[in-house]
Amino acid sequence: MHQNVNTAEKASSTSTIPQKFVYFFAAGEAEGNAGMKNILGGKGANLAEMTSLGIPVPPGFTISTEICAHFYEAGGKLPEWVRPAVTTAMAKVEAKIGKKFGDVNNPLLVSVRSGARASMPGMMDTILNLGLNDQTVEGLAKSSNNPRFAWDSYRRFIQMYSDVVMGMNSSLLEVTLEDMKEDKHYKADTELTVDDLKLLVKKFKELVHQMTGQSFPTDPWEQLWGAVSAVFHSWNTPRAITYRELHSIPASWGTAVNVQSMVFGNMGDDSATGVAFTRNPSTGEKAFYGEFLINAQGEDVVAGIRTPQPITKIAAQGSGMKSLEEALPQAYSQLVDIYKKLEAHYRDMQDIEFTIERGVLWMLQTRNGKRTAAAALKIACDMIDEKLINQDEALLRLDPGALDQLLHPTLDPKAQKTLLAKGLPASPGGVNGQIVFTSEEAVEWKEQGKKVILVRVETSPEDIAGMVAAQGIFTTRGGMTSHAAVVARGMGKCCVAGCGEVEVDYRTETMKVKGYVLKKGDVITLDGSTGEVYLGEVKTIEPKLDGNFERIMKIADQVRKLKVRTNADTPKDAQTARNFGAEGIGLCRTEHMFFGADRIDAVREMIIADNKSDREKALVKLLPMQRDDFYQLFKIMDGLPVTIRLLDPPLHEFVPHTDEETKELAKRLGTDYERLRAKVKSLHEFNPMLGHRGCRLAITFPEIYQMQVRAIAEAACMLIGEGKKLVPEIMIPLVATDKELDILRVSAINEVKKVQQEKGVKFDYLVGTMIELPRAAITADAIAEYADFFSFGTNDLTQTTLGLSRDDSGRFLGSYVSSGILPKDPFMSIDQTGVGSLVKMGTELGRRTKPDLKVGVCGEHGGDPESIEFFHKVGLDYVSCSPFRVPIARLAAARAALLGKKLH
Repeated sequence: MHQNVNTAEKASSTSTIPQKFVYFFAAGEAEGNAGMKNILGGKGANLAEMTSLGIPVPPGFTISTEICAHFYEAGGKLPEWVRPAVTTAMAKVEAKIGKKFGDVNNPLLVSVRSGARASMPGMMDTILNLGLNDQTVEGLAKSSNNPRFAWDSYRRFIQMYSDVVMGMNSSLLEVTLEDMKEDKHYKADTELTVDDLKLLVKKFKELVHQMTGQSFPTDPWEQLWGAVSAVFHSWNTPRAITYRELHSIPASWGTAVNVQSMVFGNMGDDSATGVAFTRNPSTGEKAFYGEFLINAQGEDVVAGIRTPQPITKIAAQGSGMKSLEEALPQAYSQLVDIYKKLEAHYRDMQDIEFTIERGVLWMLQTRNGKRTAAAALKIACDMIDEKLINQDEALLRLDPGALDQLLHPTLDPKAQKTLLAKGLPASPGGVNGQIVFTSEEAVEWKEQGKKVILVRVETSPEDIAGMVAAQGIFTTRGGMTSHAAVVARGMGKCCVAGCGEVEVDYRTETMKVKGYVLKKGDVITLDGSTGEVYLGEVKTIEPKLDGNFERIMKIADQVRKLKVRTNADTPKDAQTARNFGAEGIGLCRTEHMFFGADRIDAVREMIIADNKSDREKALVKLLPMQRDDFYQLFKIMDGLPVTIRLLDPPLHEFVPHTDEETKELAKRLGTDYERLRAKVKSLHEFNPMLGHRGCRLAITFPEIYQMQVRAIAEAACMLIGEGKKLVPEIMIPLVATDKELDILRVSAINEVKKVQQEKGVKFDYLVGTMIELPRAAITADAIAEYADFFSFGTNDLTQTTLGLSRDDSGRFLGSYVSSGILPKDPFMSIDQTGVGSLVKMGTELGRRTKPDLKVGVCGEHGGDPESIEFFHKVGLDYVSCSPFRVPIARLAAARAALLGKKLH
């Protein structure tokens, strides 16, 4: 199968062949290092680095990420010019090991694994025991003097290869294996005899032929090319694409392929395989933590097929299980030395994979471990104290978005609960929802607005979309390092794993435990911090943040340049945001205050009034309500800036939408139904987002803004009378021309002056505008003549710049992102090239007119870490975001300042 091909053959018409693209590693020789993640991927770079550190790593080689691009350019085929370099590297591995690939007497077997530069646990494919066929399996049996091990490795290889490379449904072979165990009354795979395994291999090969129409490949080189191609293919599977989108990993990065000589954890009771963390990934506690299985291969641990055992004696206490520390003390002692060496070298918590073959320890992987937000904060604080890292490094390695996990409810310890079962606390948080048994249903039900818990025997990478859609994840198999646990922790999703006492039946869509039979749609509650599962909905409580959170926030506040305000319209939101460290209100949407049951009819009266006099009568009713609203917000913010946006939406949003509602309103207001119906109809607009709204309303009906400005001024006078200080900020929305702002500014100033004279109170205040139309950004120098501040309303600025409706574009934006037309959803993270250019231009033009012009942003982009980095570069004064995103923005602003320093 392998042949020499002219290496000068072109990779494709658009790209040149890299000079070097296969990197060898073995004891005493490594062609790569940890700094080469972009070329070697995380796994390949770290294998090379561990080799250089003198850590026992099985010899192998890495095919670089560059070849992934060539693979796709060649139409999903491995270019012929790649093969000679691979065969040369394989010969070096053979020389190191003293075995030959494809040799019938003493065969070299290899694993083929993916490895992108960003860790993507479980998202791409792996194949173990490659190189086995009917002849080499006999050679392996003889050379190892262990026929059972050889045939067990062969049946595993067929299972993996037929699934990953040949596209066969792996569950068919799994069912055949389970049927044989049932017939023989075996409980574990390890009870299968050599003859059982030989029969199983025969059955597997027949099934593969039957289902795929192809014979299982017997040439080891054909197997290798198939496996390498499959790993490159796995970069673009739906699950990998979903994961990349979720974690902002560019498609252009590609994956590397690691080919490594096999070491075997399934050679008997002196062999084992495991996964460990140098600190606890759930809590951050400084304690060695992990799981292993005796006489098993690596996939068994993460796939959750057998329940793994704890690594340390302390963790095994009371579990009835034997720890690695007790089972294989010598290998355990060596593992402890290695984990300490790795953590000290990388200066971060490591996630490691290892295999013990006949008592000899081999390291298969190290990477910076995924961790919960609480663990990340604790590890960062501890490592500062241990002098492993400095404060700046601690901030730079924290993911601001992950803080979201800490800011959401947990279960109320005082609430009444009915405990159903207890599993492993795989990822913290308290959630409840209706149970569903498939990923597809989780997605469908979420789209219908339902809260769901995804219940699976074990999750696989195919379940990623359902895991994203679900409130929480529950599995009956698998440990703390299973796919469900690792992925849930990375996403900040609550997860309870390995709950073996629950029986899940996909056929009947039920879960049974302790006499309860729960059907699809029934509600359960998960506590991911304890592993407990409760019947029905359990009350949750607001989060309490610990000393590590406060400490990191204080460090962040010392570093950041951007102020962080909140978008808040109610006292509750304002107080929540203050508790999270908000430095004022950047956006109070007054229209949200108009929907209260006690005031909506007064608003409607104002809308249907035929003349100014009637309108003013209705506004008089609203004045004390608005005054009280503003008083409450000013009081909570206690001298911090509060920006109040005057009425923005079109009036039709406040009127009834059905004839029935219109009739009821006519009765309540004592007005004629037909007159009211005609008025409601007259307010209808074909494109209300660009219609009679914002400052346009105030140009037509100035009395609306006059009432709101009066309410602001009167509330300010009340507070000043109580000895408080404040500088209210009055914001006029949707300005397109400087003339609009000029007229409305004069009107606002006149109203404030009137109130100040009436009350005999003087106070400073600002009148500014929201920049949310492209024309306003382009003419910002003229608009700044009449503005004390600018606040970019990036939600509407995105809609008007891209010509996209935020409410309608969700149906197709996903395709735009996955096709690479847009890098991200522009409503989630700012379109830096288009909308961002307008923000930059508007800021520069505004400050050309007024050098000290205060400029902020108040769209939801104000809480997005990537957008915050951009706003820092542009030189804004503050960002404003929803209350629960305030800590995220504080940390993101600090990281932006540090990254900016690094660049300079």
